[in-house]
Amino acid sequence: MPHLLLVDDDEDILSLLTTFFRKHGHTVSVAEDGEAMLAALEQNTIDLIVLDVMLQHEDGFSLCRRLRATSSMPIIMLTAVADHTDRVVGLEVGADDYLTKPFDQRELLARVKAVLRRTAASNAAPKMDATRPVLCFAGWRLDVVRRELRSADDTLVLLSGAEFDLLLAFAEHPRRVLTREQLIDIARGSTHIAFDRSIDVQVSRLRNKLEQDPKNPSLIRTVRNAGYMFLPEVTRG
Repeated sequence: MPHLLLVDDDEDILSLLTTFFRKHGHTVSVAEDGEAMLAALEQNTIDLIVLDVMLQHEDGFSLCRRLRATSSMPIIMLTAVADHTDRVVGLEVGADDYLTKPFDQRELLARVKAVLRRTAASNAAPKMDATRPVLCFAGWRLDVVRRELRSADDTLVLLSGAEFDLLLAFAEHPRRVLTREQLIDIARGSTHIAFDRSIDVQVSRLRNKLEQDPKNPSLIRTVRNAGYMFLPEVTRG
């Protein structure tokens, strides 16, 4: 039974969503602010966080950024602002998906199930494939089983689930032009709900973590009017 943590300072929304998700077979914990969220994470094993942007004291963007510094836990963000910029910012700070209020509860449920399904599949599938445990490129080591990225000096670089899936898609298809649609299908599955800039945002986040000069990338090249190409040679460790 998946355990969700709902973070929102609107008591009516918390009550409504708690009843709804429990009815559909989920365990639910709630928090009204960042402090309560961190306390809930210490006390429970949480599978996914539904995080509202407009919170008192510390907003959802800041909390998401803090979580991403130490964890790859799936996060779906909610906002009352129907602003494309907010949606991009949510993905830039590491959210796995984003939904604007007001929303249909069934759509949120579908997105929660999709993110949990992708997370479970990505955690389980590599363990059944002993032929690709580690992919090596340009001094980096991508451990498929542990879902870890390590630098040449063995420093662990934290990736969100979406970032890891995208980097794995690149590393498994080096020196090929991949369109945004192909990357979504390979990395996230054809059922993923995405918008045009979601891949661009994730590529930008990867460049900031991989490239010496993200503004002049040497690993992930933008191919104008086509998509992206992963340039380094990839070997299997």
